[in-house]
Amino acid sequence: MPTLSHDAPRRNVDLAPLYGRIRSRHHGFRRASQSLVAPRGATGTLPIRAAGPPHSSNRRGSGPAQGWVAAQEDPGVAVALVMCPLCSDDEDIEVGATLDGGRRMVRHRCGFEWEHREPLSPQGQPARSFEVLKARFPRAEDVDPERLERVARLKEQYLAVKPDFDPRVAAYWSTYQQVFAPDGLRTCNPQVLKDFANSEIGARPGNQATFNSAWNDLGDAAAAERTRATIGYLLHGPDGVPLEDRLQHLLAGTKPFSMTGFKEALLTRVLCVMRPDRFLTILKYTTDAGGKREIARLVYGLELPEPESVNWTRGRLILWSNDLLRTLAGEGFANQQHAAAFLWWAKDRVDG
Repeated sequence: MPTLSHDAPRRNVDLAPLYGRIRSRHHGFRRASQSLVAPRGATGTLPIRAAGPPHSSNRRGSGPAQGWVAAQEDPGVAVALVMCPLCSDDEDIEVGATLDGGRRMVRHRCGFEWEHREPLSPQGQPARSFEVLKARFPRAEDVDPERLERVARLKEQYLAVKPDFDPRVAAYWSTYQQVFAPDGLRTCNPQVLKDFANSEIGARPGNQATFNSAWNDLGDAAAAERTRATIGYLLHGPDGVPLEDRLQHLLAGTKPFSMTGFKEALLTRVLCVMRPDRFLTILKYTTDAGGKREIARLVYGLELPEPESVNWTRGRLILWSNDLLRTLAGEGFANQQHAAAFLWWAKDRVDG
């Protein structure tokens, strides 16, 4: 958590445009011993300590200064939670001395330094076990019987029409099932991985500008290694870590090898390819156009949690919502792509 010094030079930073991002990553600023909590839409300025002129220390690519190490190389810091309060930027973060109470001195390439402490779980809210949380997630039995009957009639109508499948999908997915196997990941050409992120065959992940930009910045070899490690951890990670939590680690960027931009849509697409009997080709949990959460509400009248409103993690919500919709869609479909297409079609017709 940033600690602001009264003795250091000060300059004013407009809090309003930064607060939304800073609040979620740093849980507010602390000035001396007084907590500052700004409401949404707050305006005003906040005095801060500048360690030096902007961009005077550690420009990109120059490497950490003596006594500092890159944050991603320090196992004691959750990199995803460290972001410069001035720049709202989480790249090129360096970690310095360890202070009392587990705090660490942290510095951004712009020259700003602050004290960072890992966020604590809210008091009075002990962490619930995985199974207890999963049991509280909405179930198929929660759907109104009359609504199930309306969906069943739509399903009968939908299945009466022969599906029009893209003939390329089966061969494409079979190829990538070999690529994503442990041996395939180790030896595949980097371009094969980049092509997967930019292909819409079988499931459309949307614009991948962030991934492509990161790939180009890193270069083929380094980007491919990060992408291999990301996919490998998702599919072949420790057995003791549930798939839901491995997914969350990659979404949150808490693993130092995570590939920038290889996030929810691409990670879910990997699961669709490798486990086509389980995963629907609906690649986002919630979107304005219609993710799993919106489809559950529009088709089955179920209100799934907003990711920001619960401590279940997005990784768990993604998988649990997939399994719920797959159970509700039921049998009779040629594959999970077919089932996903039905749900997408039905969302505009159940209440019509």
